[in-house]
Amino acid sequence: MRLTVLGGCGVWPEAGQACSGYLVEHDGFRLLVDCGYATVPRLLAHLSVDDVDAVFISHGHPDHCADLNPLLRARALRDDRPPPLPVYALPGALDAVLALDRPGMLDAAYALNEVSARDLDIGPFRAETRLLPHWVPNAGVRLAAGGRVLAYTGDSGPNADVVALARDADLLVAEATYVREVPEDSVGYQSSARDAGRQAAAARAAQLLLTHLQPGTDHEAARATARGEYDGVVGVAAADVVVELS
Repeated sequence: MRLTVLGGCGVWPEAGQACSGYLVEHDGFRLLVDCGYATVPRLLAHLSVDDVDAVFISHGHPDHCADLNPLLRARALRDDRPPPLPVYALPGALDAVLALDRPGMLDAAYALNEVSARDLDIGPFRAETRLLPHWVPNAGVRLAAGGRVLAYTGDSGPNADVVALARDADLLVAEATYVREVPEDSVGYQSSARDAGRQAAAARAAQLLLTHLQPGTDHEAARATARGEYDGVVGVAAADVVVELS
């Protein structure tokens, strides 16, 4: 299993970067996990839109799903359209982004599969989803294939279900919008690098990749804070970071 980061910025993309988007590959299958602002240009640096086999969207905030619109446009607005792209998301999560164009314009480009807190198969991946706390419904996901496991939180406050989702995972990709302290108005709905480190340690995950850092955050400070809570390998998600799980 291989993870390629297309973007890991929270809220909006920094120069040369993109918001949440991760290409997860196994056995020739290419799964795009989240598709936030500016991820499609980063995706096109690696493969064509026709090469994406499926998309999983954690939740409906635009820094996680806005670029689903250009991805579907690139598949729909041409004479040689590829087959409908399987898109997995919580009920209603994509209503806003799918309504950006006139009704029906993109219908042939995708097949929407609504998910809930259950297991499902996406290509070679066994996917376990859990609802994790955020301001809108958010599905964390655990992807297993070839004896390897990747867990992703989407956006989430610290929660026992994050630990369960990441239990003994080879890699936990965890939201860490803040470095140490989460502002009072966001407590329970977002996490810090300190929170991510604590939860990676509790889950006994082999590696931790911090993501969704607020633009302008000192990456080394975030990494050092997580390391204060967790003894494993800690990285920060940025465009073109690759993690091989083998």
